[in-house]
Amino acid sequence: MTVTMDRLGGLTAFVRTADLGSFVAAGRVLGLSASAIGKAVTKLEQQLGVRLFQRSTRSIRLTEEGRLFHERCRRILDDLDDAQAALARTMEAPRGRLRISAPIVSYHLLLPVLPEFLARYPEIELDLDFNDRIVDLVDEGVDVAIRSGDLPDSRLMVRALRPFQLLLCAAPAYLERHGVPKCPGDLDRHLGIRFRFPNSGKVQDWPLTLPPGTPELRVRSVITCNNMEALRGATVRGIGIGCLPDFLAREPLASGALRTVLQDQIDGPAQFSLIWPSSRHLSPKVRVLVDFLGERLFAARCDSLPGSAALSTAG
Repeated sequence: MTVTMDRLGGLTAFVRTADLGSFVAAGRVLGLSASAIGKAVTKLEQQLGVRLFQRSTRSIRLTEEGRLFHERCRRILDDLDDAQAALARTMEAPRGRLRISAPIVSYHLLLPVLPEFLARYPEIELDLDFNDRIVDLVDEGVDVAIRSGDLPDSRLMVRALRPFQLLLCAAPAYLERHGVPKCPGDLDRHLGIRFRFPNSGKVQDWPLTLPPGTPELRVRSVITCNNMEALRGATVRGIGIGCLPDFLAREPLASGALRTVLQDQIDGPAQFSLIWPSSRHLSPKVRVLVDFLGERLFAARCDSLPGSAALSTAG
């Protein structure tokens, strides 16, 4: 087969020769004669006006300029390979088993949108692991995970989802008994239901914006648990004030089972991220899931939540 040795061909011949250490080896890989490889490299040197190889009767070796040029060309050819692979993958139908790890509470987000995903990609099978334990995606073979907080692992790719808001909520019956807090300092006489992070064991801080000089909050914790569903249940039952993500509080707020408190003094939003192992070649099934969830999750924001506490203070 005849191959035209244009400038890109010259770069390819140069890189393969530098990789393999000889024109003969490069020609064998590219399906060309050693002479054709040598001529292509010589032509490239003439175009650049610099010598890339020091040649002898027994060997060739890169010049300093050739070494620097080789590093850049290697990246260029890798990027070209990636682009060609990505184009080829667009022609493939995403298929196969897709393993997803997510916090337990996130099933409220995933389950409503997954029927549409499965209808769109019927050859994908989802394996969902709802667990608050932070798994090692690479070691445990997880394709995509949903996580919040810092994501320092350099082996992972990250796409931030739209933010959600943490809210302080209480049942109307609780507020009738204990009063509605008007400022963070009022929480000193209230009861708290607190969330403990399963991995670190740290108790979640309540997201309040405190004025400078405000003493540390002294909310008495009557229940501490590591499950947001249990925290919501205890809050709905009037045991104390709980801190819930807006998507978990939406239904009890809409029904009147919960009310928000100190809503004007809540700190900025929190965020989940989609993460997946870093790879030069992203599989079609992972690509379509990341794109789909990036579009669908938090598409409807809880910007105007019902249930702001307006009860008069009792006692």
